[in-house]
Amino acid sequence: MASGAKKKGATGAATGTKTPADVLKLAKDSGAKMVDYRFCDMPGMWQHFSSLIHTLEEDTFKEGVGFDGSSIRGFQAIQESDMLLMPDPKTAFVDPFLEVPTLILLCDVKDPVTLQLYTRDPRHIAIKAERYLKSTGIGDVAYFGPEAEFFVFDSVRYNQAENHAFYEVDSVEAAWNTGSEEGKNLGYKVRYKEGYFPVPPSDTLQDIRSEMAMLMEDMGVEIEVHHHEVATAGQCEIDMKFDSLVVMADKLIKYKYVVKNVARRHGKTATFMPKPIFKDNGSGMHVHQSIWKGGKNVFFRAGSYGDLSQTALYYIGGLLHHAPALLALTNPTTNSYRRLVPGYEAPINLIYSCRNRSACVRIPMYSHSEKSKRVELRCPDASCNPYLAFAAMLMAGLDGVQNKILPPSPIDKNLYDLEPEEKAKVQQTPGSLDAVLDLLEKDHDWLLKGDVFTKDLIETWIAYKREMEVDAVRLRPHPHEFALYYDI
Repeated sequence: MASGAKKKGATGAATGTKTPADVLKLAKDSGAKMVDYRFCDMPGMWQHFSSLIHTLEEDTFKEGVGFDGSSIRGFQAIQESDMLLMPDPKTAFVDPFLEVPTLILLCDVKDPVTLQLYTRDPRHIAIKAERYLKSTGIGDVAYFGPEAEFFVFDSVRYNQAENHAFYEVDSVEAAWNTGSEEGKNLGYKVRYKEGYFPVPPSDTLQDIRSEMAMLMEDMGVEIEVHHHEVATAGQCEIDMKFDSLVVMADKLIKYKYVVKNVARRHGKTATFMPKPIFKDNGSGMHVHQSIWKGGKNVFFRAGSYGDLSQTALYYIGGLLHHAPALLALTNPTTNSYRRLVPGYEAPINLIYSCRNRSACVRIPMYSHSEKSKRVELRCPDASCNPYLAFAAMLMAGLDGVQNKILPPSPIDKNLYDLEPEEKAKVQQTPGSLDAVLDLLEKDHDWLLKGDVFTKDLIETWIAYKREMEVDAVRLRPHPHEFALYYDI
């Protein structure tokens, strides 16, 4: 994974260095009427507010703009609510969806009293992870290449109350609609687990994905390929070209924004829920990773297994060793564990292998060149906060390098078809969000190195997830329980 040439998109989303003066010029040249300040809350959602463009000055980048931190999930208590957003001039672009021309700036969060960057700001944690990598001497830059999958549905309905609970999703191309009265049912439905790679008319979303990809390029997100994914009912994937950790996390947030808004533009709805459909493949986010130093890929050694260096093996060892706790940040929803089950290409086996997609860590073998050598962690899904998830993956891998953690021997067999004795030796991922939160509580010292993560952030994350998600699901009757137990 090597760095590539930078370019400037049609919306002014230059990926090179940009000064405050450059941002003001972009605002003028684009005819922007508003400036929109965006930042990421702890669970991973973009938040924003806007001001008239004339309020944006060069001093804004030094002084910041104020907001109420107590109203943001995982941030401040009400008695210490005043916070500052510090715009990053390198992130400026013009929003392609808003009717009023609007300049977008991604921001870091700062405490107005201490004037220190905020320890619960996810983007700041990612920045600290990159700094920590350099301080270790292991590498200069960590490259990440996430492959985020998602569904595009034609409709979604859901509700939960004291006396009822339901959800319903639908797609014109779904296998369950072969017998539906659709005015004229034209057939060409995608069979369960057969959505990879039929052409139109079975693939109804080709033009929509192309529109998404072109808009992403305009916003500075380089795209390599897009296609329909395995599941029925509109499962898709658009692959971005790799980039450095913080920049790629910024790009993944943009990616999700574009996917959702293009779908809405076409009267459809997109979701990154890992498992919205029963009995078909869920949506993951395989994350390709490599570390470079002095222009050389430290993961590469020609002629070894998978052309991997000893450093790469130790990095894999760290990922697999800490995976049970790491999943609390890379797979942070109760729905994530509906996907991480056997039988749906889910990577639940804590081993590594060349080409084998049933392993948690795969070594892609499309090329034997140094620039393409990387490791692919297949567990994560796009419900994560990318700043926290990428930073945590890097910290786990670096801990493996520092402590020379060797992974289990590679297995190049179908892991679902192993003999019982052999299968019993392969550790698997935990089966619930509750379980991985417990493990993160016990195993997180590796995240604290270099003050990248803080105990406060980890404790806040665990408490939030337990109260707002684990307990919220655990305490409610499940609709299927009525089918199982109502007549007892």
